This record gives sequence, structure tokens and C-alpha cells, in this order.
Amino acid sequence: MTEDRHPNASVNAKEDRHFVTALARGLEVLACFRSGNKALGNQELALRCKLPKSTVSRLTSTLVKLGYLTHDEDSGKYSLGMATLSLGVGMLAKLDIREVARPFMQELADATQTMVSLGVRDRLSMLYIENCRSRSALTLSLDVGSRIPIVTSSMGRAYLALASEQEREDIIERLRELDAWSGNELIDGINRAIADYRSLGCTCSFGDWQENVNGIAVGFQVSPTQPIMVLTCGAPSFAVSSEFLLNEARPKLLEAVRKITSSMGH
Repeated sequence: MTEDRHPNASVNAKEDRHFVTALARGLEVLACFRSGNKALGNQELALRCKLPKSTVSRLTSTLVKLGYLTHDEDSGKYSLGMATLSLGVGMLAKLDIREVARPFMQELADATQTMVSLGVRDRLSMLYIENCRSRSALTLSLDVGSRIPIVTSSMGRAYLALASEQEREDIIERLRELDAWSGNELIDGINRAIADYRSLGCTCSFGDWQENVNGIAVGFQVSPTQPIMVLTCGAPSFAVSSEFLLNEARPKLLEAVRKITSSMGH
């Protein structure tokens, strides 16, 4: 079940007269294309967006004309066009923190024999914007652009621990609407994440996201106007134990975050 869908656009439209429903629907169509979903037809898009197929057909036709989608005549399916690539490149170009963070991330990866990742929230997931792997160890196969769950991953839990109460409530409500989690499970998980953050300075996911993956994470903000970012350190559980991550990697992870924020002038 996808966890990234926005609540129905019509609800937001009624609440905010500045909300442009057609634009929101077009963006929702683009958001359906995920890693592994390279080509989708109108029927698949309609199901994912919970919109009539006729509406989706008009949206995809418009997006093709603007270059945000391409259409394969033989299969009848759509793929992301070059215009979407330009949007992504523009966003990443603004994230100069990646350039600052990369050497500290690589140093941490080599010192801990793990994969070190930098991520931001993307709706109900965390989006990897930078990755560094140990040069000598077997690490995870995730790469820049990958998305992981905000609830069960150490990266997502660190984000939730730092997010405002209002933002956490919004995330919980969206997940409830998707029937992805029960309210008690969500609240218990978030409370554990906050407790870990207060006692350890990091959040943990030891087999919670994936059974064979261990990870810890620390969130930070370069400035009040910048989004919360999260640095995570993880590896397959057979290669890195939870004890190693907490006792050996955690101090190095906290130091890496300190170096990054210091280098950004904060």
C-alpha cells in the first residue's frame, strides 16, 4: 500500500479558496511515478489518485504537451519527461548542504563500515538526497532518490522526533486515512522515537523497517527557514549489530552532524 498519497484535493479546496484543485491533481499524477513505476497507464493512475479515468486522461494529455510526461503509443503508458528532470536538478542545486555534508558522510561511512544517508521528508516518506558507502563493507543498495517509510525507519523516526506537534498530527491523520496504521500503533511508535531521541540523541530501527536492516539517525535544521534534515547510519543486520551502532557509531554520527551544521555556519 502506498503511503505517499495526499488527502483528496477537493477537501483542501473547500477549506482554502486559494487551493487550485487542477494543479494539485496534476502534481498527484506526477507523484505516482516512483522508483520501479517507470511506466503507468491512465487506468493505473486513476486508481492511485482516486480520480475518474476521464479526468486523469485530460491531465496526462496536458502533462505530455508540457513535457512533464512522455506517451508510448504502443503500450498506451506514460513515463516521466525531461521537464520533471529539470525540476529535480533545480531543487538539488539549491541543496548546497549536500556538498558540505559529503566529506563528513564519507568519513563516517568508512569509520563505521556502513551506509550513511542524508534525507528529507517527502509527504509520508523520507527521500534520500545524498548517500555515502563504506569502501570496504557490504552495505545497503538504496540510492539517491529512494524513499523509505516515515514511521518504521530510523530516518523517519528522527524526523518525527524533531517535527512540531501539529506536523506529527497531520502525518498521523494522513496515515489513518490510508488505513496504513492504527492510531495506537502510530502514536506508540512516535512516542518511542521521541523517548529514544531524548535519552540517546538518536532514533533507532533494528529490524523494524526491514527485518535484516539496522539503523540509527539524527535530525537537524541548518536554520529555522530550512527543512528538517536527517543523517542516518545503517547496514545489514548480519554486518552491523544494534550494539555496535549505539556504542560505536552513535558518537561518530552525532559528531558528523555537529561538523555539518558548523560548516554551514550554525
